[in-house]
Amino acid sequence: MSDLFHPDVPDSFIYEVFRVMVETPWHTYQVLTKRPERLAQMAGILPFPANIWCGTSVESQAVLDRIRWLQETPTTIRFLSCEPLLGALSNLPLGGIHWVIVGGESGPRSRPMDIAWAQEIRDQCLQADVAFFFKQWGGRSTDTSGAPA
Repeated sequence: MSDLFHPDVPDSFIYEVFRVMVETPWHTYQVLTKRPERLAQMAGILPFPANIWCGTSVESQAVLDRIRWLQETPTTIRFLSCEPLLGALSNLPLGGIHWVIVGGESGPRSRPMDIAWAQEIRDQCLQADVAFFFKQWGGRSTDTSGAPA
């Protein structure tokens, strides 16, 4: 698991990964990147069959521009991974986005996630008719009620 569009990944390797994904249409591939600008720049020379879904990480308002780059990618399914969700994401540009995943940060030094942040994203998805998936609260807790600790 890594970012396929990291600057240190050669174009030739990306082409080979896409070739394998095209040749195995019985699998669905979810390509998640924090560098959707490179994905968009390469989109004219990469194939995008229905089994290749592309997404970008959007953990805070500071990286909302990633969504615009993803929207320029001619893939069948575009998704946002809002995790770890580190703050409110108001006015998400959801045009052309099919799915939003939300989750808190996990691990021993995890930062807390406010329930209102997740609810606001859910409400935006409902309004835009975009699928919403809540993955996890994050953190470390022995509480089994489902609420953040």
